[in-house]
Amino acid sequence: MPEVIPLRPPLPKADTLWAVIASQGKRTIIADIYVSREAAESDCQWRTSQVRAYAHFLMGEQQPPPSYHIRRIARAELPRRWAPLPALGILRGRFM
Repeated sequence: MPEVIPLRPPLPKADTLWAVIASQGKRTIIADIYVSREAAESDCQWRTSQVRAYAHFLMGEQQPPPSYHIRRIARAELPRRWAPLPALGILRGRFM
């Protein structure tokens, strides 16, 4: 029987998490969360490299490219229906 793979992995059980924060203009959202700082830093570097790789595309859209940084957050700070954000900040045809 085939294995069922969930589309959204369960949230970590820790009370404090490391978040990769996406900023675009005045808007800031949580792009992804991790239990360890090293994993968050790795994801942040990967997202930043993706923005650099697609710089010409993003300039053509006349939107400021998203910037990423990490910070420690409490689990309670996550929005109720939070979901990870794709690397370029484009979700369902819209920027952040």
